[in-house]
Amino acid sequence: MEEAASVFQPLRADDPRLVGGYRLAARLGAGGMGRVYLSHTPGGRPVALKVVRPELADDPVFRKRFRREIGAARRVKGAYTAELIDADADGVLPWLATLYVPGPSLAEVVARHGPLPVPAVLWMLAGVAEALEAIHGEGIVHRDLKPSNVLLAPDGPRVIDFGVSLAADATSHTVTGAVIGTPTFMAPEQASGGDVTPATDVFALGQTAAFAALGEPLYGEGASAAGVLYRIVHDEPDLSGLPEPLRPLIARCLAADPEARPTPAEVVDRCRRLLGPDSDGGGAPAVWQELRGPDVPIPAPVAHPTPVSTQALFAPPQPAGPAGLARPTIPGGQRDRRRRTALITTVAVAAALLLVAGLVGTVVDVADRLFERRAAAASTSGPAASPGSSSPDVRASTPTPTPQRASSSPEPPEATLYPTLWLGIENSMDLTEPIQPMGRQDRKGDIRLNCEEGCMLKGRSSVMTLLPGKQRGTYATCRAALDRGARRDLPLAKASDGSSICVRLTTGDIALLVIQTKSTALPQLAFVTTELRIWRVAQG
Repeated sequence: MEEAASVFQPLRADDPRLVGGYRLAARLGAGGMGRVYLSHTPGGRPVALKVVRPELADDPVFRKRFRREIGAARRVKGAYTAELIDADADGVLPWLATLYVPGPSLAEVVARHGPLPVPAVLWMLAGVAEALEAIHGEGIVHRDLKPSNVLLAPDGPRVIDFGVSLAADATSHTVTGAVIGTPTFMAPEQASGGDVTPATDVFALGQTAAFAALGEPLYGEGASAAGVLYRIVHDEPDLSGLPEPLRPLIARCLAADPEARPTPAEVVDRCRRLLGPDSDGGGAPAVWQELRGPDVPIPAPVAHPTPVSTQALFAPPQPAGPAGLARPTIPGGQRDRRRRTALITTVAVAAALLLVAGLVGTVVDVADRLFERRAAAASTSGPAASPGSSSPDVRASTPTPTPQRASSSPEPPEATLYPTLWLGIENSMDLTEPIQPMGRQDRKGDIRLNCEEGCMLKGRSSVMTLLPGKQRGTYATCRAALDRGARRDLPLAKASDGSSICVRLTTGDIALLVIQTKSTALPQLAFVTTELRIWRVAQG
């Protein structure tokens, strides 16, 4: 139980609960780039989701670099890497999700058990070198290979955390003077700001192997990073403490001249020779399992408060009724607060049942809707009976005139709600259809998602504006925002889950798109799902 608690930490007050449509189940840790959480795919597969720190998210240079990293990292497919499955470089806080690898890091294992036996070090070396083959094969340099980025899975090591890895040609795009990586495990050329190549990762691989065999960093940790970097650049490593079978291979990996270092393929071949017949065993040695310890149970996925939509493209509008989702016209006059409070209390139990049935809304929302319907009926049928009175004789009662609004603003028309709409790069939606939005399988609809140069919504005839922050749009706020300024092309870089987009149609109708999920990291697979409300002026 203590080990499980150390791996899966509860979410803190300042942790998000939902990122890019992924519901967070636990905190896995934090690093220089951001925080890492446990989540699950819709099918229940666990993923490690890293959320970038706010100060990095505010740096346009970082966002550009991060976007490049995502495009490169998604191409990496290897038996000893943790595959990138989803990401968003344009979110309020950028994030990426990789398959979750069950198992401790090499740093954790060494901290618990001390130096690893030679067979375990060779198995680790061979697996990480094979991972580097896959990474380098896509033109990527990891740049931050270290023990904490090597996880010991049941069937071998996994190289993780491409948060600081860049395409091999990205050096020119890095800020002048910036050094990316962890000082203790840097190569000399990286520490001195020189050219970074795949051989840089081989040097880090040698340091990682030396750490596993010695139980401590080869160049020491020192009182300052500058001291460690100086020793890496100017001193010859002391390999006398390493087991003799490992010295020649690790010495070659740590050659000062990058050209003198072996390739990852050569490292794999040398490890297989040193392991001998054990290299054909089809799995890690028994000592590997002893070092890993027992597997820690993974927390279950967080229950989704709403059912996953199974409709092909667009959800049909829900019928109005006592629990209808269409918001009726709000009558003029002052609400009776005591009646509203009573309704909230009465509806609380019903709201819980509605959640189970899949109709989502807050208790206050449901109460408002019921109250507004009752108030609307009262405004046409006469005054409601006072509490405790018998049924009134409506014919004998004197009708009470409906008070007029003090403002000259027009009465908002009734809104129709469409709970879940899906918009990708191959379809479109037409909000001008008089009955309900038409989901088109072509690109001829009024609203389209375009990701050719940064993902954006494009209106063929409608205009749009993004409300700031998490402000929830209403008919009045949308009209005011659209009057202040609107555009046909609306970039989604500043939009995130929960953002509201107001739309004015050529018919004069007002629509509100509330983003539920935005996935724009991979342009060819980009999509957004939204909740839609339309106020039809003709029905007002």
